[in-house]
Amino acid sequence: MIITLQFIGVLAGLILLHEIGHFIAARIFGVEVEEFGIGFPPKMLTLFKMGGTEYTLNWLPFGGFVRPKGEGDPDVPGGLAAAKPMVRIAVFLAGPFMNLLIAVIVYSIIFSQTGVPDWNTVEILAVDSNSPAEAAGLQAGDIVEYINDVTIDSDEALRDEVYANLEQTISIVYQRDGEEGEVSLVPRQNPPEGEGAIGIIMSNPMRKIGWFRALPMGAVATYHHCVAVLTIPAQLLRGTQGASRPVGFKGMHEIYQVATSQELIPEASVSVNILAFVVSVTVSLGILNLLPIPALDGGRILFALPELIFKRRISQRVQNITNSVSFVILIALLFYINILDFINPVSLP
Repeated sequence: MIITLQFIGVLAGLILLHEIGHFIAARIFGVEVEEFGIGFPPKMLTLFKMGGTEYTLNWLPFGGFVRPKGEGDPDVPGGLAAAKPMVRIAVFLAGPFMNLLIAVIVYSIIFSQTGVPDWNTVEILAVDSNSPAEAAGLQAGDIVEYINDVTIDSDEALRDEVYANLEQTISIVYQRDGEEGEVSLVPRQNPPEGEGAIGIIMSNPMRKIGWFRALPMGAVATYHHCVAVLTIPAQLLRGTQGASRPVGFKGMHEIYQVATSQELIPEASVSVNILAFVVSVTVSLGILNLLPIPALDGGRILFALPELIFKRRISQRVQNITNSVSFVILIALLFYINILDFINPVSLP
């Protein structure tokens, strides 16, 4: 029950933050907001009124909503539909932007806790049995500094130096527990299947970084995460990724349970695994809402583009009807996906 409540809280919080993004943008650009709701109707109570906005608490504790003035009527002064196209686009973009901003922050927290790989340092992660490395006395945890007086500052440098000297004696200077050592060995021309020439598995040690270093790395990680999500359809078409399906609330809940009990990130704490789950959900929310589908933020942006580019506005009646029909279709699709969670449960480790 506690895990279920945590899951609801995480999902509701991310949806609420998405709506806060819309709300902040609306207020910045002068669009009046009639109601900002925590949870979904029916309304439980009005918390307070401020700046012309009614802040409400609603019975369904799942996210929240923003009700801007004149959302579907361009004749209402100060309303969303009456705003300039760039203002409307900014308001629609703000929700997904908030989700991606959350991803940057959460990724930064993960990096500040787990550290990042030191790409300029090569560590021996494991040593194969009966290998030249084992015979020479190399151990897991050793840091390789030089091979034949060549500085080893990357995995590629080590690999190049080893394979340039197959069946020839090489000297390896390593560091172990703060002390240097040196061994000699002969890289194999034909090692056993699955092993390398000297019989080691390389890695890059993790090093701690500060928040200001973690923040730009969080932005880069979020970018790559977005690209990965956006390229999934193309990968499915090319056959480079196995067929999969979206998961509903039940499937997401099961994934969250895994995050609280097992490792989504190797050697990571439960808290980091939960943060990894948060990143996955918030990036998916951000990207999903940017899709050019009516009723989603991306679809509303699409409707605003003709007015921005050609100074010709799509009829508000057409927009309202299209958004309403699309909303019904999306609800039906969401219902179908959740049914699949029971018929064909997700496969988890």
